[in-house]
Amino acid sequence: MERVVPAPGSYATGMAGVPEGTDIELDFRLEAVMEGVLVTGTARTVTAGECSRCLDPVSDSLEAGFQELFHYPVEDEAKGSRAADGVDTEDDKEDYYLEGEVLDLEPVVRDAVVLALPLSPLCRDDCPGLCVECGEKLAEAGADHDHGERVDPRWEALRKLSDELGDQ
Repeated sequence: MERVVPAPGSYATGMAGVPEGTDIELDFRLEAVMEGVLVTGTARTVTAGECSRCLDPVSDSLEAGFQELFHYPVEDEAKGSRAADGVDTEDDKEDYYLEGEVLDLEPVVRDAVVLALPLSPLCRDDCPGLCVECGEKLAEAGADHDHGERVDPRWEALRKLSDELGDQ
């Protein structure tokens, strides 16, 4: 199956994210298995963020794969609880279940996309970043960008002594 859905505003990390309303292209397959429905697919979208070195805007395409099993719901408590069937009910909190004939892919797609987002996006691989002294972008500053010889003021007295003694 193929679907195009808008992204909610919650798909983001610190430096990159999928802007709210951006189209997410879903291409997935549904398979009936003994335990439920197995969903396998990919999500494709566009990310936006800031370069982690120079803070320029960055945009890139993203493709994230996912695979998740949606369990059939327990039909009747009188027939036996999941704990009585040997299934640990504490683990049930992490599982996904069909709601009637409906399955909600939003949490699965969100997890896949957010985990695929870059933690430190770069505008280009060799981005030099910002000058630590003045904050100017080193890519725009040029090779002659310099702040002169900076000496720690605590060593100034020793430098003066060295100048006075010369080559002795």
